[in-house]
Amino acid sequence: MPSRLSRRLLLANDDAWPAGHDATLAVVFLRGGADTLSLLPPHGDDRYFRSRPTLAVPSPGRGSRSAIRLDDHYGLHPDMAALEPAYREGRLAFVQGVGINNTSGSHFECQDQMEQGSSPDGPAVSGGWLGRFLRTLSERELGPLPAVAIGKSLPESLRGGPSASVFETLADVSLRGSAADLPVITATLARLYAAERTNLGRQGLQTLDLFRRVATLQPADSSSRRAGNYPESPFAAGLRQIADLIRADIGLRVACLDLPGWDTHFFQGATDGQQAALIEQLAGGLAAFETDMKSCPRRATVLVITEFGRRVYENASQGTDHGRGFAAMLLGENVAGGEVHGPWPLEEIADPTPAGPGGLAVDRDARGLFAEVLGHVFAADRTAVDGVFPGLNPQPAGLFRGNSRSTS
Repeated sequence: MPSRLSRRLLLANDDAWPAGHDATLAVVFLRGGADTLSLLPPHGDDRYFRSRPTLAVPSPGRGSRSAIRLDDHYGLHPDMAALEPAYREGRLAFVQGVGINNTSGSHFECQDQMEQGSSPDGPAVSGGWLGRFLRTLSERELGPLPAVAIGKSLPESLRGGPSASVFETLADVSLRGSAADLPVITATLARLYAAERTNLGRQGLQTLDLFRRVATLQPADSSSRRAGNYPESPFAAGLRQIADLIRADIGLRVACLDLPGWDTHFFQGATDGQQAALIEQLAGGLAAFETDMKSCPRRATVLVITEFGRRVYENASQGTDHGRGFAAMLLGENVAGGEVHGPWPLEEIADPTPAGPGGLAVDRDARGLFAEVLGHVFAADRTAVDGVFPGLNPQPAGLFRGNSRSTS
């Protein structure tokens, strides 16, 4: 029998998808509160070095493990080197001072609010921001597999989304049975579904076609079509599977993937240690994914977020505590890259703020970032975006080449 996944798939005529069906958004969540001050060290601000006597990434030119200079103010962590070409060539951008109006410092509260795309001061919403966006699409726009999460559980951002699915490997998207029995099972189901002249029958045939397409993406067949050299890590493996699904042209609109482990209160490290290892995984996986997607006709955009940033100063345990604002990342061919968008949001170190002294201010509501992404990547109009983020009235920040319809 079809899997539980197949019963959730909606019918789509993939020969008649509307304009924009060739776009996919991959959302990477750095769970634990990533220290984007290390990913994007502000070497032009002396307060950064005074506040981090052991954790600051050295200024550019201070040895082989120093920051990669981007301009007079910002650099890249040395383990972000794999993404330097994307930045130089205008496909990678940072958005500084992103955050939410939540001062609790709770991972759970801030992750939920970030993924719900909600605000305690705004209208009540249900489900996640990606789930609400998917509900604005018609069956014809959704395709056979519109939204997936690579992992063990569905993220809050996809809650309420039609046909949102979660699995750890592509092998989960298949019929179960022996090699001898599967052809018989598939043929029998095809006859049953063809005879059932209802939506259920059409959905069943679409699901069998999905299984057929995914079966062609097993490693032995798909590796020769990949252009990216993916590192050996679970994160890179997840991105590789997303790339395979995009290449299969089955209507994937949204994919979610986590990279956990960023809650570095103790012995965070600067250019080595636990955080440097995570940064290397992040950059290596994203660089391979971006290279892979260059050979694919579908348009892929990556958004990298976290629940909150860290404080500027290091604590007594050579780590960093919970802050507020962070630098989001955007990666893709249509990104207005080679730039750090937004002002430098460092609050005065002596000022008592909800984030604690030395935290980064929240200059851009995360919902405004999400709205601009939806408006450009999917050409979502203002009505659709207002339905996802009621009462927000987002303003464009020029994060993409061309205009975002959501803010017009």
